[in-house]
Amino acid sequence: MRMGLALVAMMAVSASAAAPASITGRWKTDDGKGIVVMAPCGTKMCGKIERLLIKQPAGGQRDERNPDKAKRTRQVAGLQIYWDLAPNGDGWKGEGYSPEDGRYYTAHLRVKGNKLTMKGCVAVFCRTVTWTRMA
Repeated sequence: MRMGLALVAMMAVSASAAAPASITGRWKTDDGKGIVVMAPCGTKMCGKIERLLIKQPAGGQRDERNPDKAKRTRQVAGLQIYWDLAPNGDGWKGEGYSPEDGRYYTAHLRVKGNKLTMKGCVAVFCRTVTWTRMA
């Protein structure tokens, strides 16, 4: 019995040691167009566009390419673009949305130093970008 408890305790310690690096914080997008804030939302993590760093039309940039016509008038600044992010191996996995092309995708995120690499996949087609942590 003691051996079983010791084994369970060791597995718990090694599982917590393998937790992925935190994605919490402010990240500048790879194209320099915006800043995204990653923060807890409930028991998981979410990402929201904090602000856009590009010139916007009067009244602000809208989510014009959203597949849902009812959402095309909403502001891009303040828009939640990642949700249900949970630890997955050495990274994070959840759902994402790109207001640039109006696509929803499965998101895989990994932190290495001050870089956040995101791989977004729709079916078998994937794209990877790298963002930089803001000081």
